[in-house]
Amino acid sequence: MKVSLKRLVVSFLCFLFAFASASRSRAQSSQPFELPFAGRLAGKPFACGTQYENVGTKNSTVTPQDLRFFVSGVELLAADGSAVPVTLDQDGIWQFKSVALIDLEDGTGACRNGNPATHKAITGSAPVGHYVGIRFTVGVPFELDHVDPTVAPSPLNMTAMFWSWQFGYKFIRAEIATVPNAGADKSTLPPGSRPRSSGFPVHIGSTGCGSANPTSPPANQCKNPNLISVELPHFDLARDVVIADLGKLFAESDVTTNAPNTAPGCMSSENDPDCAPIMKSLGLPYQGVPPTPQIVFYGERKQ
Repeated sequence: MKVSLKRLVVSFLCFLFAFASASRSRAQSSQPFELPFAGRLAGKPFACGTQYENVGTKNSTVTPQDLRFFVSGVELLAADGSAVPVTLDQDGIWQFKSVALIDLEDGTGACRNGNPATHKAITGSAPVGHYVGIRFTVGVPFELDHVDPTVAPSPLNMTAMFWSWQFGYKFIRAEIATVPNAGADKSTLPPGSRPRSSGFPVHIGSTGCGSANPTSPPANQCKNPNLISVELPHFDLARDVVIADLGKLFAESDVTTNAPNTAPGCMSSENDPDCAPIMKSLGLPYQGVPPTPQIVFYGERKQ
């Protein structure tokens, strides 16, 4: 059967028109997305190399050492209560699949174990619509949490944020160092406690992860996932920023002493008194105490 050249050309042009129209339709059905983050401590902007007063239950003077955390499963909330997932930009550095690493330290001052590069905003795209809020998880989902960081794509290759295949990633790495007070009276320390010479590190991740050894990933979900749910029902994407408030994280902690026979600060151990107020502030259950709403992450207008 013969087909005229004219008909072939017309058919091809129709195909190109339909393809271009479909591409425009897909582009018009999504909109750019950006979610900025900022740190805070003692009511002031977080900055390495700065001293902050009145932190914790003893109104201590501290300086930051680190502030990094993973964010995953970002969703936008509509007025009717429905939620749509955000598709993250795959930048090859800070964002992979549904996970992004927020890095608010810059390697200066006492943050010398960090790095100069920072990542203060999640970027991606979402369906076009009117949204009134946002929700996300601070942490790494189980299917990405127990991998080999030496071969994992960035940011899951950052070993400073990793414990082991068994326990996975440090969802939050927040550290402060107390500024020494030469006149401090060490006789007031609780029995068996010791002064905090290395500051108060907080490393939050999953615990109770059963596997044959620390270099083997668990086959099942961990006993304590310690994934932190954050929902901000009134959040203006055009004008607001998510605050990560270390002042609230340490509000009920004595950052000058360490509980006897425990790791420094809070390493997410199931039996560390220093972890109780930290877990409470993050909205996580701990030692049989049910969770209360987290207070560390909240939204406010950009300055």
